[in-house]
Amino acid sequence: MRIRLYVLGALMLFVFILAISCKKENNQPDIFTPTPYKLQVPPGFPPPILNPENPLTVEGVELGRHLFYEKKLSRDNTMSCASCHKQEFSFSDAPNKLSKGVDGIEGNFNAMHIVNMAWLENFFWNGRSPSLEEQAFHPVVDPLEMNTTWEAVLEKLRETPKYPPMFKKAFGTEEITVERVTKAIAQFERTLLSGNSKFDKWRRGEATLTELELFGFTMFETEKGDCFHCHGSTTTGNMFGAFGQLIFTNNGVEPEATLPLGRMAVTGNPADRGKFKIPSLRNVAVTFPYFHDGRFQSLQEVIEFYNMGGHPSSTIDPNMKAAGVGRNWTQYEKSALIAFLNTLTDVDFLTDPRFSDPNE
Repeated sequence: MRIRLYVLGALMLFVFILAISCKKENNQPDIFTPTPYKLQVPPGFPPPILNPENPLTVEGVELGRHLFYEKKLSRDNTMSCASCHKQEFSFSDAPNKLSKGVDGIEGNFNAMHIVNMAWLENFFWNGRSPSLEEQAFHPVVDPLEMNTTWEAVLEKLRETPKYPPMFKKAFGTEEITVERVTKAIAQFERTLLSGNSKFDKWRRGEATLTELELFGFTMFETEKGDCFHCHGSTTTGNMFGAFGQLIFTNNGVEPEATLPLGRMAVTGNPADRGKFKIPSLRNVAVTFPYFHDGRFQSLQEVIEFYNMGGHPSSTIDPNMKAAGVGRNWTQYEKSALIAFLNTLTDVDFLTDPRFSDPNE
């Protein structure tokens, strides 16, 4: 009898300890372990410039993709980031000269395309946002764009069933804040890598450039074309845009009398008047119209402008050596430059399902 009572007591003690242990485990908070996202850097590219306070995760990138295409970010639920940044046009607003907001009013600038953002800093044409996270904040409240408040946006996202669980996977809890929304969008945008154009394949020995394309590349890389000073040399990376020290420039698009503020609107420095961010030339054939105000409809018009040499002014880039004089390119040379620029089109990037609307 004593043995039975002893065994029964021991069994009850074991069950009690087990119950306490399970209860303790059940009360423990979930361990937040997002999946690191490995950025597939194209061959020949320099190391990316990532934000250590917003590391890339699979869950964060996927959330950012949904938010990038989310029309609830606008006042009347008709516009998303993708409305002015279309994948088939390298996330530009082609063919629109100036983008229109929810009220149908045109903005002040041609929407810049989104490509290889993991290497860039200082966003918008005048560089008023130092980070992608801050850049993602402004269109929501801009009266010429989505024209709403962040409070209204957050309330709509909180009421959308799919978002609380997605935020929990990306950030550890279901809390939806402005900081988390902009971080997620920035994560997605940093994954928009373009490095598989015909030019890239040629560099890797996987394609052949025509004689005209090769001549255009030679012009681009030498003083004859003089493009490399602003759009980079392939010896220092394949960005073809504002990477490194030179980010803003006055390319002679306006004479002194009509010189726009440009970068000066941010810095207040008269030496920055007329200077705008140098855009990447990747996928340039599909990002028309061109320049900060969309004044040129085609690459032919752009090449003719540079052949003219640009307008002299007090802040013009010293590399615009032909300003007021002209370059006198032949028709063959102009055709060669355009042929080369067309080799920078990355069809895979323009059609990659990883970057497309998740709702379709």
